[in-house]
Amino acid sequence: MEIIRGKIKKAKKVVIYGPEGIGKSTFAANFPDALFIDTEGSTNSMDVARLPRPTSWTMLLEEIDYVKKNPRECRTLIIDTIDWAEALCVESVCASYGKKGIEDFGYGNGYVYVKEEFGRFLNRLSDLIEIGINVVLTAHAQLRKFEQPDELGAYDRWELKLGKKTQSQTSPLVKEWADMLLFCNYKTFSISVDDKGKKHKAQGGKRIMYTQHHPCWDAKNRYGLPEECELDYSVIAGIIEEEKNTVKAEKKEEPQYKVERPADEKKMEEPFMQIPEGVPEQMEFNAVPEPPVVQKEPEKHIPRSSPFYVSEKIPPALRQLMEEKLVSEEEIQKVVSEKGYYPQATPITNYDPDFVSGVLVGAWPQVYAMIEKLRSTYEIPFDN
Repeated sequence: MEIIRGKIKKAKKVVIYGPEGIGKSTFAANFPDALFIDTEGSTNSMDVARLPRPTSWTMLLEEIDYVKKNPRECRTLIIDTIDWAEALCVESVCASYGKKGIEDFGYGNGYVYVKEEFGRFLNRLSDLIEIGINVVLTAHAQLRKFEQPDELGAYDRWELKLGKKTQSQTSPLVKEWADMLLFCNYKTFSISVDDKGKKHKAQGGKRIMYTQHHPCWDAKNRYGLPEECELDYSVIAGIIEEEKNTVKAEKKEEPQYKVERPADEKKMEEPFMQIPEGVPEQMEFNAVPEPPVVQKEPEKHIPRSSPFYVSEKIPPALRQLMEEKLVSEEEIQKVVSEKGYYPQATPITNYDPDFVSGVLVGAWPQVYAMIEKLRSTYEIPFDN
């Protein structure tokens, strides 16, 4: 088994939730090359790229598949919001089983079906992560009474607004799936307004982002972020953009010759031709030289039935050299294949024009020397 050490850079799975109007969509829009799937129409006043608003669960899945098939469309896919997407999921499950509502299944079975379908949905999003696309899910927050079995009393706690019943299991799935679960809220302060300290009023309203678990909210991160920080994309920008989208990576410089390279690296290390004496060492054949001046001679008419007939589709300069030495196309294909530039079955007419003029024509003496060496291996039949 192969042991992989060190960090593995991948796109990120981020969940951002908080009360309505705090700026979740605006925050998510700062992610690199963001594309929205707006399930509730909250981005209408924002200058962002978006897919059509999904009107069904099937349409939402089709839009995710579209991004997977066209990865150059974005570097970050944002589903805004996931709780509205869950409503589409519930509607789809009920329609599939002919139920009017999720409670009509009985014994909590409806929530199990929703959990399974939502799990497949998250797997679809994970496929985007594998091809280098960040996925951001935004969600509303809800305040819920929470009571621990081993403690006295109860307290209010902020949670993802997924599933209004305790049987719902979509919220745990989303929290486990995420690399970062960020809770956004307004930070307020209680200020005493009398001398005795009995009357207080709330002040403040600064937007804060919480990144670690707290008894009063769910949050997590895997990147050592401070527990409390400002609701500003710059806080996580270094984490999100440390691994640029592989699809949007910088374009690699193409080789001068667009030819198929051999799998055998040893052949690549060998020069295609031996440079003859008297030629400067710094001269390279990939710098296309001028074709040699060939003295025109009376044209030779080789019949089509001859094995040395050269197709008229082959570049004229190479065709003339081949006809002079009675070199067949198969012999050219053979020596080119031995050096690993093209498979032997590749027609000469499919060779790159620069390769033909710069190597086959430009270094014809060496090419022909290889053909003569090849001919020495031919078996000559003898008559009895």
